[in-house]
Amino acid sequence: MMKKILTVAFAMMFSFSALMAQNTFKGIVKYKVESTGSVSMTIPEEAANAEIKVDGNNLFTKSAIFLGGMGAECVLINNLRTTQCMDLSGLLGYLRSNGSEFAYQGSGKLIVKQEAKPEDFDSLSIVDTEPGHFYYEYVDGETKQIAGQTANKMIRHMYDEEGNDHPMVMWYSKEIGPAINVLFSGIKGMPLECTIDAGEGRAITYTAVEVVKGKVKEADFLLPDGYDSLSDDELTELFQQLQEEIELLQGE
Repeated sequence: MMKKILTVAFAMMFSFSALMAQNTFKGIVKYKVESTGSVSMTIPEEAANAEIKVDGNNLFTKSAIFLGGMGAECVLINNLRTTQCMDLSGLLGYLRSNGSEFAYQGSGKLIVKQEAKPEDFDSLSIVDTEPGHFYYEYVDGETKQIAGQTANKMIRHMYDEEGNDHPMVMWYSKEIGPAINVLFSGIKGMPLECTIDAGEGRAITYTAVEVVKGKVKEADFLLPDGYDSLSDDELTELFQQLQEEIELLQGE
């Protein structure tokens, strides 16, 4: 069974449009982001609203709550393929100013590409109680209306080292987005509401407030210019060097 700790930044992607039905929804899903835990958190104004542009199995977002990984700026999804923009220029500049040297000589604005196969997600519906792993329970017959859409219930179960389950409820649409949505670790549709436990009584909830149909065009799914595209080996080397240099500075 695959190890199922997935991040948006490094989700594995692979195009397989011939193997899965494509939803035909085209538009924008808009969300509000709120602090909903017993301990209040400040949600910056620029993060209080979020959106995902959708064209069938293509997704694009620049909203921070949907991005993972250090320096992530935007992500483009095409079926099971992802292309993510990352800006590490600030970190690289800081480390270089402190004497660190890197084989990579660019600005630090990077394109990160990953691929996967459909079978990589087969185990997501298999009960798995190993610490750090998770599985999805799709709840039949339980729905509610969110932003004018029928939302279906799904529960992500994750177990800690003591064997305790930490369930997370997500309400999602089957009619919007990819059948395997790698932006959200392989769920079968588009999230419309979800509460994320941030620990120590803090929580963040994002809820769809509007679904705008048809308001996207091909240009909305183009990545910005000025980013370096590195090979897998070059990226691995750079990330390893970054980790080593950060650890060295922390140890001083």
